[in-house]
Amino acid sequence: MLTRKTVFSISLVLMSLALLPGAVPSNGATVAAQQNVVEFTPTVGYPTFAVREPVLTIQPGTILRSRTNHGAYYDPGGGDFPGEVGPFYIEGATPNDTLVVEVLMVRPNHNLAGSQIYPDFGGLATDSRLRLLNDPIPARRYEWALDLEAMTGTVELPDSAMGEITIELQPMLGRLAVAPAGEEAFNGLWPGNFGGNMDAQEVRAGTTVYLPIFHDGAYLYFGDGHARQGEGEVNGTGLETSMDVELRIDLIKGKTIDWPRFEDDDYIMVAGSARPLIDAFRLAHVELIEWLETEYGFGRWDAYMLVGQLGESSVANIVDPIYTVVAKFPKRYLPAGQ
Repeated sequence: MLTRKTVFSISLVLMSLALLPGAVPSNGATVAAQQNVVEFTPTVGYPTFAVREPVLTIQPGTILRSRTNHGAYYDPGGGDFPGEVGPFYIEGATPNDTLVVEVLMVRPNHNLAGSQIYPDFGGLATDSRLRLLNDPIPARRYEWALDLEAMTGTVELPDSAMGEITIELQPMLGRLAVAPAGEEAFNGLWPGNFGGNMDAQEVRAGTTVYLPIFHDGAYLYFGDGHARQGEGEVNGTGLETSMDVELRIDLIKGKTIDWPRFEDDDYIMVAGSARPLIDAFRLAHVELIEWLETEYGFGRWDAYMLVGQLGESSVANIVDPIYTVVAKFPKRYLPAGQ
């Protein structure tokens, strides 16, 4: 059953084992392993999610301490996006299993976050699929000053009476992925059944992410730290910055899923990605109903009815090549003990 209790039990068993051997990265990255903790410093960022030579092989039950890539994109004036961290080859992972990634920490490690608006990218802008007669949105970069102790961000508002605004930070990972099926390679902007650029606020500390596996080893990637992001990421960017990250990585053997699933203290959730938006909504909710049916003992039509009364949903993004919706069911209504 895909529950955090199961994941914790697996991890505790693995933590009781003898010292794990240190893994050797293929790209010269710095690695130090103690028991089931691995520290990894990335030295390369990839622009696509795909099968490629792993940067590191790690064992199930490992806690991975690392960071997202830092690049000019996060510095004054902006620049190129630094790409994804990974792939990590998970020992023993097969397409008959589910990858479990528990997000233990996501925390900004840089004092600047960039948020940009574009004339041809964003939920309210013309893009390659849709032409409008409106005047184009001006290109503009907003640079947020981050206070890492107070966990706030402050930005100037050049056209507004208030001049500037300070908001609380809510760090998250925009991208968490496995390698897609077959020989496919998806640009880092894409979400899908492999995870990817879901831009879901829910992927934050305290959330466990379950991903389907399409290749032996899974090939795990992460990146795209947002110090904060509104639902939908309507302008096309969050508060983009680099992050320190701590993930506990595990497997559920012999269990498969079709779409990424999330779980926190309050909800079980499914992320569906498609275009048009209604298809993303449908995919997420069908998988949620199947989860209630196969793992929690609900009849299909009972689950369908209950999702109609108790279900919640959020639009994670409406700016990527395909959109993402997160369907949620409150855990307080699940059977006792599950």
